[in-house]
Amino acid sequence: MATAAKPDYDASDRKLARTMSVWQLFFLSMGGIIGSGWLFAAIASASVAGPGAIVSWIVGGVLVLFVALNYAEVSGMLPRSGAIVRYPHLTHGGYTGFILGWTYLLSAVSVPAIEAEAVVTYASSYIHGIVNSSSELTWPSGILFGVLLMILFFIINYAGIRFLSQFNSFVTGWKFVIPGLTIILLLILDLHTKNFAGYGGFFPLGAQPVLGAVASTGIVFSYLGFRQALDFGGEAKNPQRDVPTATILSVLAGMVIYVLLQVAFTGGINWGFFHVHIGDWAGLKAAGSAAADAPFYVLLKGSGTALLGGFATILLIDAFISPTGTGYIYLGTSARTVYGLSVVGYLPKQFQNVLASTKIPWLALVASTVVGCLFFLPLPSWYTLVGIITSATVLTYIMGGIGLPILRRTAGSLTRPFRLWGAEILAPVGFLGAVLIVYWADFETLAIVFAAVFVALPLFTWFYAPMKGWISAGAGGILGLVFLVLWIIVQRWGNYALTAAPAAIPHPAFGIFYFTTIVLIAGFTGTLWYLSNEEGRKAVSSSWWLIFFLLAMFGISYYGSYGVTFLGFVGAPKAIGIPFPADILLVIMVGLLAYGWAVHSGYETEEIAAIVLSGTGVVGEGPIAQPGGYMPPQGGPAAAPDPQTGG
Repeated sequence: MATAAKPDYDASDRKLARTMSVWQLFFLSMGGIIGSGWLFAAIASASVAGPGAIVSWIVGGVLVLFVALNYAEVSGMLPRSGAIVRYPHLTHGGYTGFILGWTYLLSAVSVPAIEAEAVVTYASSYIHGIVNSSSELTWPSGILFGVLLMILFFIINYAGIRFLSQFNSFVTGWKFVIPGLTIILLLILDLHTKNFAGYGGFFPLGAQPVLGAVASTGIVFSYLGFRQALDFGGEAKNPQRDVPTATILSVLAGMVIYVLLQVAFTGGINWGFFHVHIGDWAGLKAAGSAAADAPFYVLLKGSGTALLGGFATILLIDAFISPTGTGYIYLGTSARTVYGLSVVGYLPKQFQNVLASTKIPWLALVASTVVGCLFFLPLPSWYTLVGIITSATVLTYIMGGIGLPILRRTAGSLTRPFRLWGAEILAPVGFLGAVLIVYWADFETLAIVFAAVFVALPLFTWFYAPMKGWISAGAGGILGLVFLVLWIIVQRWGNYALTAAPAAIPHPAFGIFYFTTIVLIAGFTGTLWYLSNEEGRKAVSSSWWLIFFLLAMFGISYYGSYGVTFLGFVGAPKAIGIPFPADILLVIMVGLLAYGWAVHSGYETEEIAAIVLSGTGVVGEGPIAQPGGYMPPQGGPAAAPDPQTGG
């Protein structure tokens, strides 16, 4: 009996070139990890946590490793280009997938810009006038320099995935050598052991900043490069074996390099040459510090050792190569993100267009380049952007631990070359790791991220929901417009996201702001559910855990130890506060509740059902949906899927 025809969800994926080896995937991930983070994050984290920043790197690496382990099983089962924005859609449907997909898009398109900013900032050591005293790019010289770098990133990606992966292997080799030599030379020739305990102890500012540094100073931002193997997974030769391997190895290698770099930087600090008082950790990155724009360069020049001073010149060369290498990789990731969002229907299908000659999603690449350049304008500082990008990215990583048990339930018949041992424990641990990183980012950062995430909800009711037939275009248009106007008004009154200098709302005004935010988000979601058909209501119902989680985290972030008092906002002090570490325990409790709710809410979506019916999670290796039934891909055996096993 012929099987009913299903939509061919993988049609555009089959146009991509599957050429990358496991080492090329690994070098892509490592190229994403060793970028501007190694140039700036050491001083940023030391200025917040002192020598305790070494612990911050270890904590951040372990938490990211838990996240990566969850994605390793899922990516091995379902390797896809633009994977991270596609998995939530497969487990929870359109509404959850849209919210998290938009969030990931915000982070993906902004990273190439921040890498370009890193190049410009270090170049300010020998090119004057491109960066101001606040480490911000100047107009026109600094910003135009950044735009030219974005064009270079575009050209490298436009040449095709084969060229990108081969070229990147050489660049990443260089990026291994220079940080490695920096570590060795500093530890041997310029190690001041008193820096580790002599100025306020190993934790001069306490334990709380050690955790806060994980999210806000570029630590997790540096580790997030591991995602390259996931987002390029649909273009690997043997994705089920190679994507998990490259993902896990890149996190482990990154941890070793960055922990040793932090040790070397801390031990190499020459306080007088940095123009700060001895033991003034916070002053390392403050305005006027000699090292803010080129930390390792200044560190090497101030060592007083001729060899290190000479090596500092090589570091200036690397300050161009390392961020540039990461920038073009992330621009490719950004293009795959736009492509993936198009595949699941959140963006126009034109973004799935693949160039016949080089097998890349060319229109998605163009869009990513143009949008990325816009990030030079409102937030032109590396230190400003890094916390926002980290929070937006990690917010989407909560789906790694959630998606694993759901896909074991809904797609249990698909082959899993890598099966996570102890997933019953490691899946929620990975989820909680992402949750804690988000919380540690501080309230000001989360306020901006949440404002940017929810402002996109009208796009869902204007385009996706009517296209799917969930609601009428008229109803969706009115609902989206009303929400957008009210959201902008409330955010402007809140004075967090739509102002150059955010200020805390004194009590009890924040309570009113928070209550209004809850009413708006819950009201929008509830109205969408009421206006939708049965299919739409199912998808909206599966998203309530996410709405609860985001709103709960927003409130705890304000009242907790990383709220307005921690940030030193101007204004009346908080009348209510959740002290450290009680706030951490509360976040864990809320996280566990959200995790259980999320796993329970997942369901067999139409897309995952079609994949299971094909019998394989690898594009091009199973039967293809055709009018009148299923047919094998070219070169494959003809076999109808078994309705019982999916194979």
